[in-house]
Amino acid sequence: MVAPFRTWSGRLVARPWLLGFVPINSATAGFGVALPLLILFPLHGSWTDVAVAATLFNASVTLSSVLWGHFSDVYPRRRLFLVINYAGYAGIYLLLAHVGSFTELLVAYGVVGVLAPAGASASNLLILEKFPEGERAVAFASFQEMSMVGSIVGLLIGYFWTLGNGALGELLYVLSALALTSAFALGFGITEASRSLTTRQVARHTESLFSRIRPIGPLQNAVPFFPRRPHLRPRPLGRLTHWGREELHHELPLIMISSFLFTLAANLFNISYTPFLVVSGLVPASIFLVNLTNNFTQTLVFPVTGPLANRIGADRLVRRATYVRGLGYLVTGGFALLAFGRRDALLANVLVYALLGGAIAVYTTGSSLMLFRGLQRRDPGSLLGLNSAFGGAAAVAGAALSWALALVGSFRLVFFVSGGLLLASLPIWAAASLAYERRRPAASSAAVVPQGPEPPPAAKPH
Repeated sequence: MVAPFRTWSGRLVARPWLLGFVPINSATAGFGVALPLLILFPLHGSWTDVAVAATLFNASVTLSSVLWGHFSDVYPRRRLFLVINYAGYAGIYLLLAHVGSFTELLVAYGVVGVLAPAGASASNLLILEKFPEGERAVAFASFQEMSMVGSIVGLLIGYFWTLGNGALGELLYVLSALALTSAFALGFGITEASRSLTTRQVARHTESLFSRIRPIGPLQNAVPFFPRRPHLRPRPLGRLTHWGREELHHELPLIMISSFLFTLAANLFNISYTPFLVVSGLVPASIFLVNLTNNFTQTLVFPVTGPLANRIGADRLVRRATYVRGLGYLVTGGFALLAFGRRDALLANVLVYALLGGAIAVYTTGSSLMLFRGLQRRDPGSLLGLNSAFGGAAAVAGAALSWALALVGSFRLVFFVSGGLLLASLPIWAAASLAYERRRPAASSAAVVPQGPEPPPAAKPH
């Protein structure tokens, strides 16, 4: 059933309506860079203010993910959810173009966090429902490609806009128009599927699940995914400890701990990175350029990560990517010790942040394969919910830690701590691999890596 996708163009755009996701990804990528710049320049805010805004945003995303997942199951109206999400973004971007205080920005940014999971749930389920089983791998690869192409376009728009001395507030008008374009394109360009699925179905399809847990945006976070709505029960810490004892000989707890440290370190680093670039003397156009190289490298590297995992193993892939990311954080901390000129600071950060972009693409594929492998013959709904809870907690904790260090520390301390956290996770990743080998010696001796989701094809010129 893959005949419609034999040409590269068919694989790049599995259905024409998937192009409707390009403008919204352009808008959100541009906004992810513009938001801290809006705090630091027009509002004359500080590193602390950026960290406070990120903490509120991450908390809003994590808490609202549970509600939007529940609403997606109860009300299978995918187009409506997408329109609410994208039109809501358009309205908030317009509002942010006129904010006059940091308090007003916090309220608007918190609403962005509340809306963010609506589109993630609806778009994922829409593809599951609109494509038959045999076409879903290519469909989700195409969806990811639209995301990456859109992100690059959004950052290019931000770069050229600010390079021409365009105001950040006026850039938000452009981003608002892009978000509204996607709202109209998807609201009127598709019909609801004849069948409806639930979020639990996502956990049973590798490609769908991969698109939900893949990091997105400048903060490189995934929207938390709860296939099963969490229930508040007595003694949650005791129950978690009991689960940990039961899983003592399984690799999943170790994978979750390592992923927690990775997300914690990534948030701590990325939230502080834009203020660091500003302090280093980079202008907004240069900051957009630095982020563009990160996304562009991800787009180039991501298609080869699947074959690479099959060749050298997902476990080794994760450890190498984590090591590279950790060293990249430490090198960036070293930049804070040097008296760079503006041009040298731009070149150094372009090179290092591009390397970090390639590493996150490699890490995502490897860690996802390890997670999928550990979920075999388990209850994926509950375990993925727990994994998302850890991820959401790490995102909030990383933002809060950035806030605390902004008050009492320095950029150098933040980047060294971030690198140290990543390097500290390496022995835990190794222990997870060892636990898997001990649990399944036959699989270890065969050295077979489970086939992951087909990575999206590299973007080609039209």
